[in-house]
Amino acid sequence: MTLAYDQRTIARKLDVTVPDGSFTVIVGPNACGKSTLLRALSRMLRPKEGHVLLDGADLSTMPAKQVARTLGLLPQSSIAPDGITVGDLVARGRYPHQGLLRQWSREDERIVQESMGSTGVAELVDRFVDELSGGQRQRVWIAMAIAQQTPLLLLDEPTTFLDIQHQVDVLDLCADLHEQQGRTLVAVLHDLNQAARYATHLIAMRDGQIVAEGEPSGIVTAELVEEVFGLRCQVIDDPETGTPLVVPAARRRAAV
Repeated sequence: MTLAYDQRTIARKLDVTVPDGSFTVIVGPNACGKSTLLRALSRMLRPKEGHVLLDGADLSTMPAKQVARTLGLLPQSSIAPDGITVGDLVARGRYPHQGLLRQWSREDERIVQESMGSTGVAELVDRFVDELSGGQRQRVWIAMAIAQQTPLLLLDEPTTFLDIQHQVDVLDLCADLHEQQGRTLVAVLHDLNQAARYATHLIAMRDGQIVAEGEPSGIVTAELVEEVFGLRCQVIDDPETGTPLVVPAARRRAAV
């Protein structure tokens, strides 16, 4: 498929398959098309050419509520309505499951509470979202996406604004959703080492093209990192997980 904004083409002839039940991570340098690809997968951007298929059906032709019950999205920049509390925002994740014959239930309440607990925002339930720090707001949006309880969850840079501890907490949570609940996750990440540690399937992009994809242990090499990021490095085994670990080459010091 070809992806474009008006007349500006971002990616041409992309052919991408997200393995069912995978934790897929998209990596690449800035402005390479990572978030654009995720927008196409989420139906926020219609391909200029080609189609996005979800379980064999053209995503663009599916009813909006059916898509919302199947696919959850955490966009890169999320803006909450003025004056909304954390509890009310997270509860909005349950709206796709409501209808004339199904109103708010104890099950909805349980899911909202569990989603807030798993992301560490339960104590913020009555706070206004616009009063929170950037990191707190990010965790609230993730809680809402989790509360939606879709089998497919798309996350555009979910660790933005988070310190290293909360980055690991969020990615551990994503790994739990994948491993324990069997959800398919697709995330855009900037940190290649985090991507290699958590992903079961990695997609590396540059200049709107797929350079490589597969299991991180099979594709993350020093040659790939230099091709995609222009970075000289060594790739060693992560001492904690055995996954690929990128060690940038040291700066050459000027001779004295």
